[in-house]
Amino acid sequence: MAERATHRDRLRALEFEAFVAGAGGRLLHTATLLTGEPAQPPGAYARAEALLRVALARTYADWDRLRGGDPYDRARRELALRFAREARRHQRPRGGLLDRLTPIERLVLVLRMYEEVGEEQTAALLGLSADRIRAVCARAVATLRTAGPRRGAAGVGRGAGAAGAGLDAGPGQASAPGGRGTP
Repeated sequence: MAERATHRDRLRALEFEAFVAGAGGRLLHTATLLTGEPAQPPGAYARAEALLRVALARTYADWDRLRGGDPYDRARRELALRFAREARRHQRPRGGLLDRLTPIERLVLVLRMYEEVGEEQTAALLGLSADRIRAVCARAVATLRTAGPRRGAAGVGRGAGAAGAGLDAGPGQASAPGGRGTP
């Protein structure tokens, strides 16, 4: 009996490691966008890494219950909820691409434009109405448009609708439309 439990635990750990190897880079980039930390120099995003570590720990704790579910969605949801709870810590601009935005604007814009989460799903995730999500997203885009492109800012990536938000690939990662976990 103990051998079965040990085998299940090893299998679970291997599955989770494969998930993290595939999706970890994209999740780290999402966390970096949320915390507003600069992606350069490497290692400068300690808060993003801590946020991701907690989200992945919660995802691993629920791994057995995720059978048939999408672990990426679970990890992303944990990231968003943890960030929303700790948003007061992330208000100070850190020189990141989205440093002009408030934490809630950053969260909504990253979920909607970078992660391509639907409006209704974002509203349900954050416990807000769809109208509120629409308004926050529009305000965030307007803020980025009025501020104009910054010197040295990267070009617009997948978030082309974000008008210069620069939501392109981050720490050593290529961004592919609709792709998850691209290394």
